[in-house]
Amino acid sequence: VFPQVFLVEKAGRRSLFLAGLMGMLISAVVMTVGLVLLSQFAWMSYVSMVAIFLFVIFFEVGPGPIPWFIVAELFSQGPRPAAIAVAGFCNWACNFIVGMCFQYIADLCGPYVFAIFAGLLLIFFLFAYFKVPETKGKSFEEIAAVFRRKKLSAKAMTELQDLRRSEVA
Repeated sequence: VFPQVFLVEKAGRRSLFLAGLMGMLISAVVMTVGLVLLSQFAWMSYVSMVAIFLFVIFFEVGPGPIPWFIVAELFSQGPRPAAIAVAGFCNWACNFIVGMCFQYIADLCGPYVFAIFAGLLLIFFLFAYFKVPETKGKSFEEIAAVFRRKKLSAKAMTELQDLRRSEVA
């Protein structure tokens, strides 16, 4: 946990989150390939084990700790406890669902079970790439402004700036 805190402050939340997701995606693909080719090449079991270790390492660098930083920084003081509670509930509910369903999915999909995770990780990566802002070194107001800018079109933003100028004058 302690190395991640320093790494997060140095590299930034978004970049570590994206790197972790991409590393997990690649590891899931390698696990799938390893499991598919296991019957043909006995050494693929070692490839799969390395991929599992890398999957966990990338999780611990990105998607493990980073969402807790981001959730805490995306909300102001008032709604922050509720947001953290909802995020915690979603996290543990998804962990529970995966834990309870994995064996059934593995029985159904066979060696392609991790392809499902790879597909989901690709979706998560694309969502984070296009929708999650960098929060390192930014105040809540600056982060909220990023979301407002994305929400408003360029024309609406210009009109809003014109209104602010007229209020100041």
